[in-house]
Amino acid sequence: MKKLIVAEKPSVARDIARVLGVRGAGEGYIDGEEYVVTWALGHLVSLCEPDEMDERYKKWRWDDLPILPEEIPLKVLPKTRSQYAVVKRLMLSKEISSIICATDSAREGELIFRYIYQKAGCKKSVERLWISSMTDQAIRQGFAQLKPASAYDSLYVSARCRSEADWIVGMNASRAFSLKYYANLPVGRVQTPTLSMLVARDKEIAEFVPRDYWELRADFGDYQGVYFDPETKDTRLFDREAAKEIQAQVRGKTGAVTQRSREIKKMLPPQLFDLTTLQREANRKFGYPADKTLQLAQNLYEKHKLLTYPRTDSRYLSSDMPPKIAATLQRLPEPYAQLVRSGDFQKGIVSKRYYDDSKISDHHAIVPTEKVANLNALTPEERSIYDMVARRLIAMHYPDYEYESAKITTVVEGREFLSSGNTPLKMGWRSLYADEKKPAKEETLPEVQVGDTRPVEKTSLKQSKTKPPEAHTDASLLGLMENAGEKLEDPELRERMKSAGLGTPATRAAIIQRLIQAGYAKRSGKKIQSTEKGQRLIAVTPVQISSPNTTGKWEKALYDMANNPDAALRTAKAERFMSGIRKFAVFLVDAAKAADDTQRFPQSPKKAAPKKRAPAKKPQDKMPKA
Repeated sequence: MKKLIVAEKPSVARDIARVLGVRGAGEGYIDGEEYVVTWALGHLVSLCEPDEMDERYKKWRWDDLPILPEEIPLKVLPKTRSQYAVVKRLMLSKEISSIICATDSAREGELIFRYIYQKAGCKKSVERLWISSMTDQAIRQGFAQLKPASAYDSLYVSARCRSEADWIVGMNASRAFSLKYYANLPVGRVQTPTLSMLVARDKEIAEFVPRDYWELRADFGDYQGVYFDPETKDTRLFDREAAKEIQAQVRGKTGAVTQRSREIKKMLPPQLFDLTTLQREANRKFGYPADKTLQLAQNLYEKHKLLTYPRTDSRYLSSDMPPKIAATLQRLPEPYAQLVRSGDFQKGIVSKRYYDDSKISDHHAIVPTEKVANLNALTPEERSIYDMVARRLIAMHYPDYEYESAKITTVVEGREFLSSGNTPLKMGWRSLYADEKKPAKEETLPEVQVGDTRPVEKTSLKQSKTKPPEAHTDASLLGLMENAGEKLEDPELRERMKSAGLGTPATRAAIIQRLIQAGYAKRSGKKIQSTEKGQRLIAVTPVQISSPNTTGKWEKALYDMANNPDAALRTAKAERFMSGIRKFAVFLVDAAKAADDTQRFPQSPKKAAPKKRAPAKKPQDKMPKA
């Protein structure tokens, strides 16, 4: 008897087979004495479309909405039917004693396997391979630590609820709004609130009215100061005449130092990358779209075996990893090896800023693997991502960046002028990024004491205009998706909000791409902007589907399911969640019926616009699938 191993992709299956010594070639599988290894490329099984459940759903009609089946049946995907037949035959074969699930170690990977297992009608026992790296050592260790599939039931329940919720909301809302406006209008539980954030930003930009303002600077000889309002702390003067009046008051007069401070400040090394922060940083540095960064990281994980699992939402390492990280650092190639040998490099870093078991759900932060990298084998783009991850790991072992922050308040004729400057003292971890573009050099302030006086040698008045908010980029949009639309700068608060974000790290790039493919958004260089079609959709959809907060609450519920070991409580949560989703689908259909009749969308290419429509007649059009 043999064990069947089901991987997600052929490349992963081949790596597993090689490590386990499985070498026999087969059609859609690799055969060995103890194991048979196969794969689920293309996912093989998914939820049925409505018309595959019932012929009457082929026509999109108001009378059939909402579509709320008690159970959504599974179907075999036509494009990969032959591979499904291979996997099913192997699962049910008398030569197979049990099965090992080796799909991606995440929520969606769990769902892919369970759907195949369920559709095939298999009842054999299942063990789970859970690994974060594709190195030979990690694969061997993973097989030595297999767990029963039941240990991941909570992950499956969460994934199934996510899949069925997307189906119920998407099918009903898309059909309802498409029928209402005679156009193909995909509406989704996650993509619509993401679009809403794009539309909101573009509206801010379109409605922005620039204002002139002036900044008044005074030159005190050995330093300069900018006038500021002591109540608002604003350095901008929006009244030109008032600005000129203050300038005349202080010109040629003498100022006195009323406040001064010098403080040594430290900037900690940055935290490690999760997928979203990696995508945001790569977008800022290189202009890579989110989906491109994901593909590059996936190549480095799967093909080159140089990065750990990239589709992670954690920026932390587990408490048992310091020895592994130490070994990884010693195996880094040049130029990174030189940075590890530096006198600034600190061994034995075990701070909870980096090692915290409580901040890891499925996978730890993205770090290099212990495999020695051949950088010449990487494309320039793959190397740029590897460089980001390698430097970030090294940086956590370098000292803090230290600088002196100085501030002086000088009062001239009752008017306050602020001078500030930062002077680097110890570069620390920032020395690893010496080649990057630096911000404009700040003024170094002289040593002064309260009561010191300085003549105003000259003044200058600079006119500027207020600027609108910047258009979204992948980096800014991913940040809002991660935090359910909240603009959060505090790292700890961002960490707490992750469970309530829009989508998952693995799906956010695809969501952005779907908006573009549906014609709701467009790219212009780094910018991502909503189209007229996208703006009109948000105008007619209720805030309950377009609000990031609503979807964030659902994602929080899914996260809680995935991390709940109590089976009874988990089941109750799942039932309550799906009941709410069904009620929401009813609400969306009613909202579509009552939506603004004056809005117009481009006609679907599959349906000519009707010449006239009697008010009481229901549309009977066959629309494209949602």
